[in-house]
Amino acid sequence: MTRAPILEARCLTVRRGNRVTLNALNLAVHAGSVYALLGGNGAGKTTTLNSLLGFVQAASGQAVVDGIDASVKPQEARSRLAYLPENVALYPYLTGVENLRYFCMLSDLSLTKGQARELLNGSGLSAEAQDRKVALYSKGMRQKVGLAIAQARQARAMLLDEPTSGLDPSAANEFAHSILAARRSGMAILMATHDLFNALQVADRIGILKEGNLVAELDARNVAHDELEAIYLRHARGGMEAVNP
Repeated sequence: MTRAPILEARCLTVRRGNRVTLNALNLAVHAGSVYALLGGNGAGKTTTLNSLLGFVQAASGQAVVDGIDASVKPQEARSRLAYLPENVALYPYLTGVENLRYFCMLSDLSLTKGQARELLNGSGLSAEAQDRKVALYSKGMRQKVGLAIAQARQARAMLLDEPTSGLDPSAANEFAHSILAARRSGMAILMATHDLFNALQVADRIGILKEGNLVAELDARNVAHDELEAIYLRHARGGMEAVNP
């Protein structure tokens, strides 16, 4: 029997005033898989994430997290999720280990220093960096602490909003390996991004949003970078088209 998706948009429509920001969106992310959502500014990527977090009310349809309608039970839906924004907010005068232990404490999780180090090792943060104050961290290092926090919470799914924005190629590659490790652990991951290369590097499925419409959906294993770029630019410059099978 096929297992139900962990993250799902079911004919999800969101309106802001008279403007439709998501139009009957359907997508599904299963455990142990990564879905990359591409699109320009205003395409509806962040609205999709906020709907699953229960911060945006659906006009119709559902945003579902592990079987829970996020519009109806937002707190319960969020308890199943880890969220990594474009800029991870950490306490600058605490170390990486101290930040991780503190944020876990806020979620009623108690971590020893050894457990915190193990999680930070798994996210790719060097042992030397773990004891440095976060004020001295690069953005990529902050993202790794954010990933460790997500792993510590043992969330069923993770939402990523432009996670590689501002990262140099080396840091983006390291981050991709961390995402793949999270996928192997069984997480369902939905990533909103502009980064076509990173999307191909980590995703199983890729969707392209335009003006709130899912205009294409692709198997990442069967598309090359130049082909994805051509498809993306065609939709960005052209009109609406049907979703690919």
